[in-house]
Amino acid sequence: MVNRRAKWVAALRTPVGAFAAALLVLVVALAVLAPILWHDNAFEIDTEAIGQGPSAAHWLGTDDLGRDILFRALVATRLSVLLAVLATVIGVVSGIVLGTLPSLLPRPAARLVTSAVNIAVAFPGLLLVLFFSVIFGVGTHGAVLAVGFALAPSFARLAQTLSASVAGQDFVSAARISGVGRVRLLVRHILPNIGEPLVVNATIGAGSALLAFSGLSFLGIGVQAPDYDWGRLLGEGLNGIYVNPAAALAPGVAVVLAGLAFNLVGETVAGVIGVRTGLRKLAPRPVPPAREDLVRERDDDAVLVVENLQVAFPRPAGWTVPVRGVSFTVRAGEAIGVVGESGSGKSLTGLAVSRLVEAPAVVTADRLEFAGKPVLTTPERELRGLLGTSLAMVFQDPMTSFNPTKRIGRQLAEVSEQHQGLPRAKAFARAVDRLRAVRIPAAERRARQYPHEFSGGMRQRAMIGMGLMGDPRLIIADEPTTALDVTVQRQLLRLLARTRAERNTAIILISHDIAVVSQTCERMLVMYAGRVVEDLPSAATPRHPYTRALLAATLDLETDRDAPLAVIPGRPPEPDRVPTGCAFADRCPAVTDRCRLEDPVLEPMTPEHRVACWNPRETSFSQPAKETVTAGGAE
Repeated sequence: MVNRRAKWVAALRTPVGAFAAALLVLVVALAVLAPILWHDNAFEIDTEAIGQGPSAAHWLGTDDLGRDILFRALVATRLSVLLAVLATVIGVVSGIVLGTLPSLLPRPAARLVTSAVNIAVAFPGLLLVLFFSVIFGVGTHGAVLAVGFALAPSFARLAQTLSASVAGQDFVSAARISGVGRVRLLVRHILPNIGEPLVVNATIGAGSALLAFSGLSFLGIGVQAPDYDWGRLLGEGLNGIYVNPAAALAPGVAVVLAGLAFNLVGETVAGVIGVRTGLRKLAPRPVPPAREDLVRERDDDAVLVVENLQVAFPRPAGWTVPVRGVSFTVRAGEAIGVVGESGSGKSLTGLAVSRLVEAPAVVTADRLEFAGKPVLTTPERELRGLLGTSLAMVFQDPMTSFNPTKRIGRQLAEVSEQHQGLPRAKAFARAVDRLRAVRIPAAERRARQYPHEFSGGMRQRAMIGMGLMGDPRLIIADEPTTALDVTVQRQLLRLLARTRAERNTAIILISHDIAVVSQTCERMLVMYAGRVVEDLPSAATPRHPYTRALLAATLDLETDRDAPLAVIPGRPPEPDRVPTGCAFADRCPAVTDRCRLEDPVLEPMTPEHRVACWNPRETSFSQPAKETVTAGGAE
């Protein structure tokens, strides 16, 4: 409840959320108060001012009976909004009934209903509105039913899809097995789990209903005299649009603003609610609790502190947890490498600590602090400034990380404009200076070029330059040397090393290449199946069989070309199929029964070396000359 309330507060603080809330409050206030305050003014006839334009007495002019157009537009708010909401309710209720009816009916009848919904969805909405208007007749009641039933097919399709996604979950199967009837199963177990997406779409649909209803009244088949709504006022004002344009523009603007209010509120609600699943809270696969001795004692110079980090994604059958209880600390000026096979959780860990993992994923941690600030609980507005200037992310593919429609210099300058308040010219000058700092030749000319005009290595250096626009205390480099030749790789690694030395910046280098990491970083985190299985200094002898296997598979100039290439047998487990016990057990040559039953936790071998293995010293792989992490490897 607290998290949901915090999300609502954060959403209302955004420009879109605040504007949507203010607009909706204005529309509701006018719908309630306008008929009370100005009803008589709206019907008052001024025979001396018939068909006049805007004046001091009548700000938007008068109609052909001398009635004030402004007051009439304000009073029409109640009927226009009320009829749109009523039509939306009819559409939502009818759609839910049609969408869920197939699960209650026999198969032949269910197919008939589904086919009818599919046919109705294929028709344009306006055509359906006009079709139902002919059936239900001219007038307010007929228009409400026409618009409502025209909305029903789209909600029926949505309810049908959502119901099908929920019906396959385990808790529904358990209720069905326990003897719960179809109606009770639908009401108690399915509808509550699809209610939130329906509410979001109903809010957005209200704007469409308002527009459709105004269109019917404009055509003369909606609201009839003496009643009037915005559509009827628009039709009346259109006759004299060349004499008094305000008579037609006022109700038109009212329709646009009210429709915009409904749509923006729907978008805001969607952002807060996100994706709803059958589970009330995160229930990932249990992992061993974080040990207090895994986090170093000195926290005074810690830039990033991570304890028991978990990232989970919802699935129809439960939760998938690709990052399972990761703990580490990064200090000022320290370089840490994160290695492991694809799917081990390296990049996802980097995104999670940067707060870049979005819903429906759920990120939890016993402790996740950057520069002393709790990342998961600090308000978005306060954290945005800190992360924008103190944390730099170098993504794996800079071609997709840069906006292809903007020049490189403008994209770099945007950082200083947003977070440091620099004017446009000074921010661009700083961007040119940062490009020079990362050794891009002709920086001022290059700053005016687009990303596709840069080579791969230059784009990576420009990405690092973007991170240096602030004063980063931590740089997270996710595979920065991927797809680059060894010369460019060496340049980038030297650039990161120089940045670290000059600014005392901490670096997290995520890579598949254990040789690159060993030559660049002081410390290494080896990840497997979402866990850190070994935390060791780069100069130390690895003890975990997985680390030793990765090292044995590394090629260098001393590798015996006549010997078969070293490989790690098998494949890493899927994130949703992690076995009980040690995840590496099926691929380990020294596996024991204990390995298959108990999941090891990180245990200290030395004060700086920790291993999660039951047999850390009893394994051996081919090519023992590579047992030391610093033993060679191509750059």
